[in-house]
Amino acid sequence: MELSRKLEVIALTTTGTQAVDRAAALVAMVVHADEPISFTELAAESGLARSTTSRLLSALERNQLLERDGGGSFRSGPLFALYAARHDPWAEVVRLAQPELQRLGDAVRESVYLTIPRGRSSTVQLAQVDASYVLGARDWRGIEVPPHCTAAGKVLYAYGCLDLPDGDGPDQLLPRLTARSIGSRRELVDALAEVPRRGYATTDQELEVGLCAVAAPVRGRDAGVVAAVGAHGPSARMSPHLDQVGQLLVDSAEKISALLLRRTRKEGAA
Repeated sequence: MELSRKLEVIALTTTGTQAVDRAAALVAMVVHADEPISFTELAAESGLARSTTSRLLSALERNQLLERDGGGSFRSGPLFALYAARHDPWAEVVRLAQPELQRLGDAVRESVYLTIPRGRSSTVQLAQVDASYVLGARDWRGIEVPPHCTAAGKVLYAYGCLDLPDGDGPDQLLPRLTARSIGSRRELVDALAEVPRRGYATTDQELEVGLCAVAAPVRGRDAGVVAAVGAHGPSARMSPHLDQVGQLLVDSAEKISALLLRRTRKEGAA
């Protein structure tokens, strides 16, 4: 190979390796940050040109390694929450819980799901069994929603798995997705006080008009809450039966909790 061609190959190889190193550094900065980090901060901290930073971040978004929050700042992407589970105990927990989720789905005939915290401020739905009805709730796996608008989110807030929204006081406003959504931190705290007493949380058209949900806590090691099992469906069907469904969920949550506890004792997992 002539010298000019060898130099060209070396240059291309170096450029490619450098791009990978830079992209990896951006991912590391975002993952290690305590909160979502802005484009301006990433460009400044990495020392990269804004055009290079933008190009790399776009590629990382396309490949689901990073994603943006509602304010445009960057945080770890769906791959970390959804596919990392293949290499940790939750993948096995989902497999073990699936028969109970299916039994619960057969009983309530609505969509049922298993949700865990993602960090200290959001949740991720790991599994879902679809409703028996033709008209049922959508599949929410991989879709981020404000936890205070969901039954599973309320459960995880109530048991300390999620941090309450930061703010200057109890009247801090929260995003309202419908007219029935909880609108302030004070309202959220009041609603959460009911969850341990009842054993489950409910939402009635707080996430989406026409959608109801119920969720109960799933416990793991040392009886601490680690997840929520829930059911959601059209309010026309579910709203009159929220308490009945709640009791079924409490029963299913106890059975899934037993699976987690048994697996923890055997394998040191969960």
